[in-house]
Amino acid sequence: MQLVIVESPAKAKTIEKYLGGDYRVLASYGHVRDLPAKDGSVDPDDDFAMAWENYGDKAKQLKAITDLAKTADRLILATDPDREGEAISWHVREVLRARKALPKEVERVTFNAITKATVTDAMKKPRELDTDLIDAYRARRALDYLVGFTLSPVLWRKLPGAKSAGRVQSVALRLVVEREREIETFVSQEYWSVTADLEQGGQGFGARLVRWRGEKIERLTIGKEGDALAAKADVEAGRFTVSSVETKPATRNPPPPFTTSTLQQEASRKLGLSASETMRVAQQLYEDGAITYMRTDGVQMDASAISEARSAIANRYDAGYLPDKPRHYQTKAKNAQEAHEAIRPTDFSRASVGSGVHAKLYELVFKRALASQMASARMERTAVELTDGTGQHTLRATGQVVLFPGFLALYEEGRDDAVDEDSKLLPALKAGDSPAKQGVRAEQHFTQPPPRYSEASLVKRLEELGIGRPSTYASTLQTLKDRDYVRIEKNRFFAEESGRLVTAFLERFFERYVAYEFTAGLEDELDEISGGRAQWQEVLAAFWRDFKPKTAEIMELKPSEVTAQLDAFLAPMLFPDKEDGSDPRACPLCAEGRLSLRGGRYGAFIACSNYPECKFTRKFGQPGAAGADTGPEELGKHPETGEPILRKSGRFGPYIETTIAGEAKRASIPKDLPDGELTLDWAVKLLSLPRTIGDHPETGKPITASIGRYGPYLAHEGKYGRLASTAEVFETGMNAAVVKLAEAANRTGGARKGAEPLKVLGAHPRTEAEIKLMAGRYGPYVTDGTTNATLPKSITPEELTLEEAAQLIDDRAAAGPAKGRKTKAKAAPKAKAKTATKAKTAPKTKAAPKAKAAPKAKTATKTKAPAKKAEPASS
Repeated sequence: MQLVIVESPAKAKTIEKYLGGDYRVLASYGHVRDLPAKDGSVDPDDDFAMAWENYGDKAKQLKAITDLAKTADRLILATDPDREGEAISWHVREVLRARKALPKEVERVTFNAITKATVTDAMKKPRELDTDLIDAYRARRALDYLVGFTLSPVLWRKLPGAKSAGRVQSVALRLVVEREREIETFVSQEYWSVTADLEQGGQGFGARLVRWRGEKIERLTIGKEGDALAAKADVEAGRFTVSSVETKPATRNPPPPFTTSTLQQEASRKLGLSASETMRVAQQLYEDGAITYMRTDGVQMDASAISEARSAIANRYDAGYLPDKPRHYQTKAKNAQEAHEAIRPTDFSRASVGSGVHAKLYELVFKRALASQMASARMERTAVELTDGTGQHTLRATGQVVLFPGFLALYEEGRDDAVDEDSKLLPALKAGDSPAKQGVRAEQHFTQPPPRYSEASLVKRLEELGIGRPSTYASTLQTLKDRDYVRIEKNRFFAEESGRLVTAFLERFFERYVAYEFTAGLEDELDEISGGRAQWQEVLAAFWRDFKPKTAEIMELKPSEVTAQLDAFLAPMLFPDKEDGSDPRACPLCAEGRLSLRGGRYGAFIACSNYPECKFTRKFGQPGAAGADTGPEELGKHPETGEPILRKSGRFGPYIETTIAGEAKRASIPKDLPDGELTLDWAVKLLSLPRTIGDHPETGKPITASIGRYGPYLAHEGKYGRLASTAEVFETGMNAAVVKLAEAANRTGGARKGAEPLKVLGAHPRTEAEIKLMAGRYGPYVTDGTTNATLPKSITPEELTLEEAAQLIDDRAAAGPAKGRKTKAKAAPKAKAKTATKAKTAPKTKAAPKAKAAPKAKTATKTKAPAKKAEPASS
């Protein structure tokens, strides 16, 4: 028996059908082990030895692989054909070796597409594991670990509230933050354009003023309305004739087939997909055998694919659309180890695959690959100049005519921000013609700041700078979103205050390590390791030699010293100059103190120098901080006590406070009551809660309405009912309260099991179980009756497809049970209830020891550097 290891169960099922009865194909479900998230996983003092630990949720898969490996004659490692795939194969081999279950014959097989022909052909060409790729993986993984686990603690100690820093993540964040600074410091300039609307032979066209009173007109030349109106009058008064017609032929060549980076960019532009969504859908198309491997830097297609594409073009178009010779493209990848074949369809006779977003992404891949082998588009660009009788004023009109569309008949590449101004058509014109003047326009414009990055333009910029690698961009950008360092609005990245604060800290104290040139240079060194031209421990040692002392130096600084330097560094943003010239640091509350950046237990904030007499504060870089002042604001006097009611802000958000009978009385400000609507009357109402509605007609016990942690609610004898809004807390009467409490009681317990699905999606394509979309307490989820999977925010219930739902369920099942669920299931009913209560009330820090209790020590292995470069050391 021959055992084949791949990453995913879908891939395993397909390949096993291709190979026949002598083969067993098992999935590893991705990586099977990693560096544990704790100190000591990489030991720089021991030649960067690494202590790997098996994933707890992969125990079942590893046992199945181990059991079959013990009886297998041959182990075939057939994971993805890139560095990560090589690493997964290496990890599987090392785990089996440690368990003494490694077959005598171990071989590595790679294929670029999951079709019967490519898989069976690859099986005839096995090789050994690529030690250079494995060394590059180990270097990259160790480097990321050392940066993260050395730099992040510095952030936590010196910048409370900061979440993490990373080698590529922090540099990508810097790009977003720097663009935000450019926009803030941009000074818009007014300028005017003058355009004449002309007509010749019944066809209208516009001609722009390019020369006025003998002077050449640049974009910003006419900066005032008065000059614009004067220029307009001169054009209106003049009689313009054609002085020159210049026609130039132009050729536009098709773009090459997609790489990982260009696929992410185009899917963002045309389909609105994030990089992570694009890679998820592309992975599924690859596993379904529809496209070739989607993590690649290569732009070339193999000879058979080119031949197939040319045949498809000949069948769809006439002979003029097929060039005489096949097109060959040169890769721009910095290292050939990841420059596999470009992303293309596995079968050019299939113009469509799947449905929904899968069909749309496949169509992009299909059209781009097919267009890459089509004829160039031929165009004619025309520029016409018209001069008035004095020779002092000149108009210019430009246009473009597509003589032969070529590849444009099938596909045109999207653009981020550029607009083609020469695409309009012009009438036939010749020297001496005098087109009729229909009108003259003087239009005001303002220069615009550079646009914020979209996912497409940010990926493109990262690639241009050589930062990171295309296969990692999706996870890098997702991390920035998950850390709340950035937010996405209208498909553009906005830097959050927390992201700006972290970036300022790194630029001020670790400038070298977030420099674009340094990060790109480090990527080049890692590529040198991949190519066998550098030794991985030496690269790590050179980095660590400078990085470790720098972190130790910063760790010695007092937090107050750090915030003082950040205060100066961030001053242009925190305290921008005021139009009236007054001191931007003047405290708006006491008018005497000066504002500065401070650090507190929960993060950074702006405070007055007159503290504690003046308690003005403003959050900065904390969750929920929107830059609003959080100093005490008096709303008025309480009508019953005469005490002031103050609006304040605390760790858990804004609240109001007053003094009643000598004690402080507080109430949170509800989220559905914006600050602008918080009047004195509302404040008095909120401070009066809970409100007693009356006695229940059946029990005689009081029913109350109030606002709690999860929103407005009714309470009666330990039972609760939800209210829709804050207004209902004060408006709900007895009859409505009784009905709502009764409805809430009917919804509790097992009633939810019979809930109606939002949608029945159909049978699971692999297990045939019926998949339903359900409404859950924490949002929509999909279920096949056995496994529930929450819908990620990137997928809306309306656009969810059956295939996406099935993949979510498969991924959830592969991840194993949630932490702690097994323990609860075994407990007796009473114990279970107690455990649940404790889990709710126990602070998060107490839960940590439970996670460590699992006996993982046996699976942790320390990998030392190999004595020879011939093969990686065993774990």
